[in-house]
This record gives sequence, structure tokens and C-alpha cells, in this order.
Amino acid sequence: MLKLGILDQSQIGEGRNAAQTLVETTELAQEADKLGYTRYWVSEHHASEALAHSSPEVLIAHLAAKTNRIRLGSGGIMMPHYSAYKVAENFRLLEALHPGRIDVGLGRAPGGMPISTRALQEGKYTSVDQYPQQVADLTGYLYDSLPANHRFAALHASPIIPTAPEIWLLGSSYDSASIAAKQGAAFGFAQFFGNADCEQALQIYREEFKPSILNDKPHSLAAVLVVCADTEEEAKRLATSTDLFFLSLGRGALLPSFPSVETAMNYPYTEADLALIRGRQHKRIVGTPQQVKAEILKLNEAYKADEFMVVSPIHDADARIHSYRLLAKAFELQG
Repeated sequence: MLKLGILDQSQIGEGRNAAQTLVETTELAQEADKLGYTRYWVSEHHASEALAHSSPEVLIAHLAAKTNRIRLGSGGIMMPHYSAYKVAENFRLLEALHPGRIDVGLGRAPGGMPISTRALQEGKYTSVDQYPQQVADLTGYLYDSLPANHRFAALHASPIIPTAPEIWLLGSSYDSASIAAKQGAAFGFAQFFGNADCEQALQIYREEFKPSILNDKPHSLAAVLVVCADTEEEAKRLATSTDLFFLSLGRGALLPSFPSVETAMNYPYTEADLALIRGRQHKRIVGTPQQVKAEILKLNEAYKADEFMVVSPIHDADARIHSYRLLAKAFELQG
């Protein structure tokens, strides 16, 4: 059976605050743990009114302590902001606290506007061109495998433990796929977000993959946006919030909170707005459990991914949990 995970961006719903949203995130992680989802990842975004967290490492520690089985990870750590050594220390500590349950997902995007990037990188020189080396360094620290001629060859990341978190490289471009392949890392592609074709990206990853200390063969997942409900009509109604959110995102004017269905349905859309929304609808899967399952399986025939990660931005917290319950039942997940 196909493995399913959850990507949670902790979007603050209209009428709620960050503290309430983090309670919802915790409750969803606990439900996912019971339902049989494989992974629960949290993202890194900065200086956003609409999102409840910016530090995946801190939230992972909290969620891991509140769950029992599910793997917890970052979707992902924006490496150009940070030292590979410090990331290694953070995730080794998480792995020591929760052995066999930690994933470190890595990205090279800024995760915010230029002003937050400048603040995060103040006083240091950095570049996305350093990203492949950062990944190699992180691997060396987590697996105690730095080459003898490495500039920090004698350095160990503490605590010293016998296990290591899984390393995933995340992206929405063909370059990201190629980098993951050459590093021998697992690769997660953001199908719901990127402009690049997921099928082609995963094919590039498989064709260029080189075995490494991380993996002896390719391992991939596709992240897809899903809104599932008891009826197709209800699923489409819930998805109107997503339509408005991505419309604002595409225009570079992110809303201060994730809109309610009522706000979305009453929004004064122009014909240009509606055309943009229709142009994005192929990026989402909306419908009943049977419809959603059929579409995911259809995508998997093309993508040949090992896992799918589901992001379900639904304003109503109960409806969002219900969406994940329906999906888990449709795929016969075992908690």
C-alpha cells in the first residue's frame, strides 16, 4: 500500500491566532499518528502573519513528545541561512530524544521576503551555490563520515549517537532533483507548489541517482494538495479558501490569515482572477475519498514515487481532520 504523509504549514485561519493554530497542529499530528500516516512534516517560513511557526526544529521536538509512532520532520530547513554543523547538532539531539522517528528535510529557498533573508544572514556570506556542499557537510556530521581532508575533519556533532535522522532534499525544480540525485539523498518534490513538471523531475532524480551512505537506491515522494469530503460539492466548497489563498500568493500579496469559506465565496473576483484560479486547479485534488484515491493512484502511475505527502489547507479545523480521516480510510492505512 502506498505510504502517505502530511505536510503542515500551520496556516492561521481567519478569526484565529497563532497559539490556537499550534494547538490545531498538535491535534492533527496526534490524529495522524493514530491513523497510520508515515510522516508529519512542518515547514519553515519567516516574517509571515499568516503562518504560526518559523522554527521547524522547535515544533518537531514538541510534536514528537506528543506522539508515539509517526516520523516527524522538517519540510524543510532552509540551509543557506544556517551552518550545516548547527543543523546537524539540532537534528542529532532530536534523533537522540526520539530514535528512528526524525527526518531532516532540506531546502535552498529563502522561506520569506528579502528583508527576513538579510536578517537571518546578517554578518555572514552565503549563497545558494554553497547548498550542495552544505548538504555534503551535514551528511558527514550526521554519519561521522567527513573526508580526511575536510576543513573540520576532526569535528563531531554532539550528541554522539548510533542512529541518524533521514535526510531528504526538497524542491520544486529540475535543479533540485539533480542535486538530490548526485548527493544520493531521498527527494521530495512540491507538486502542489512548483512550476516544474513533477513527473519529469522525479525521472531526472531516478536517472541521475548515485548510491551513497544515505541510500543505495532512489527514494522519492510527491507533495500534493488534497481537499477531501463526504461529497464532491462539499470538497469544492472547502477548496474555495485555497483558491483565494493561492491567488493572493501568486500576486505577491499574502493575506494576513487563511481565509474562511465565507470570505472566499464572497470575494469580488475579476475575470482575470477566475482565469488564474482555473489555471491552478490541476495542481490540486478535490473530491470524495474514492475520487481522491483514484487521482492519487493515477498520479503515482506517472510519477512512480515511493510515497505521497498530503497538504490540506482547510479553514475549518474539524473539516481538515475529517479530510485526513477519509483519506486514511480510503487507503486503508494502519495506525
